[in-house]
Amino acid sequence: MKNRSINIPLIIAYFFILLFLYAAVSKILDFENFQVQIGQSPLLSAYAGIISYSVILVEIVIALLLSFERYRKTGLYASTALMSSFTIYIYLILNYSDFVPCSCGGILEKLGWTEHLIFNLVCVVLGIVAIISEKYCQGNSMRSSVLIILGTNIISIGMVITLFLSSEYIIKKENNFTRRFLLHPVSETNTLTLDNKDYYFAGFNQDTLYLGNRQYPLSLTTTDTALSKIHTSYLQPDHKQLDFKNISVEVKGTHYYVYDGTVPVIFRGNIGSIKAKTISYQDAYFNSLVVLDSTRFAVRTQSAATQNFILGQIDLRKTPKLTMISGILQKQTDGVFDLDGILIGDAAEKELIYTYAYRNEFIVMDNDMKIKQRLHTIDTVRNAQIRSVALSDGSRKMNQPPLKVNSQSFVYRGLLFNHSVLMGKNESKNAWKKADVIDVYQTDAQMYIGSFYIYRKNNKKLKELYVKDHSMYIIQDDLLTRYHLSEQITKYFRKGEAENP
Repeated sequence: MKNRSINIPLIIAYFFILLFLYAAVSKILDFENFQVQIGQSPLLSAYAGIISYSVILVEIVIALLLSFERYRKTGLYASTALMSSFTIYIYLILNYSDFVPCSCGGILEKLGWTEHLIFNLVCVVLGIVAIISEKYCQGNSMRSSVLIILGTNIISIGMVITLFLSSEYIIKKENNFTRRFLLHPVSETNTLTLDNKDYYFAGFNQDTLYLGNRQYPLSLTTTDTALSKIHTSYLQPDHKQLDFKNISVEVKGTHYYVYDGTVPVIFRGNIGSIKAKTISYQDAYFNSLVVLDSTRFAVRTQSAATQNFILGQIDLRKTPKLTMISGILQKQTDGVFDLDGILIGDAAEKELIYTYAYRNEFIVMDNDMKIKQRLHTIDTVRNAQIRSVALSDGSRKMNQPPLKVNSQSFVYRGLLFNHSVLMGKNESKNAWKKADVIDVYQTDAQMYIGSFYIYRKNNKKLKELYVKDHSMYIIQDDLLTRYHLSEQITKYFRKGEAENP
């Protein structure tokens, strides 16, 4: 009986040697993928660099300790502690994470997270059995071994919990630019092939999605939520002789609005009618507009005094109709390109969002353009990397390519869906060649929810995005695709007053 007991620690030691060497070699052979997987971990992503090297080193060192009889006992203690840390990691993933990342590589890739948890627990038990068996065979007191087992396991478990808590803080508060990818947050439901690649989202009403078109600027196209029917109408503004340069169409409630800030003019028509009447003419020049209601509009314009971009409001009930509001956009370099960005509205929450194109900041305002929050995206570009030169006519031109940060944005029920064009730490270059990334943020606090990929169809990049209820709509050149949003995202929707159609 005692001879069998003597063999138990040796057999278990050989098992751990094979396990750790196989795991370490697998990680080394596919190190880039392993580091990416660590980077996507919801618990350890902020420390992906050091952890990816440390885990391999620790596994090799433990395997070496187990290979020599003199150090085998130390190796068994270390094996048990390491497997305990792996076990608590999986437990935290399954119970305290908003999403569950992909499993590890190698032969264990076929196991699910629950099976991994059971396997690791068995390994912990085997390690304890090996230590106790060795003490039993030597006829020594087991008290010291029990204390060492408890101490090493508590330390290893505590280290993982500490890494989890600090990683959460760094990702959500300190903007370490480590993305956390949600597990299956969107699923494709329908795709519609459009007749050209110049469509953009114009709005949503009831169960109808509206599209504008840059190629046919006075057209308004409708489709149902299933993307099964499509119809195009051609609008007729009452001023046809104007020198239009940049016509846009936006649907809000029971009206549609046609505007061109370079003229400047705003038309309004009733949904179902192609006739649009002038409601604003020569009240303000603007280069971006959001419809607040039937008489109020948020705009971005250019100050005549400074030539800098500035936000303001057009209110058709006031005189003068345009009110410019200084201090919202904050100049860093030239006051034009460094202030460039996307002005969007969250009708459900009666908020406005301005997302800078060249820095990691977005501004949350109420519909009166009073600042509620200045928040940041997870990338680290706090200062716009812009170089421009002033021309003799007073205009400015970039004299070198800028570093763009944010491409497209959409806000709905307190969530900002931001199409970022910067790669984060430990992300797969191969994935970035095949997909566009969407980062999701809350707009009432500095809170990063997570990220997900929108894979390109026929290598067509994301051009437009729109969110309504539990659906996300994407335009990629001439393809319009609808995705279903899972509860991982929709549970963060603010439960505010419903949008009045």
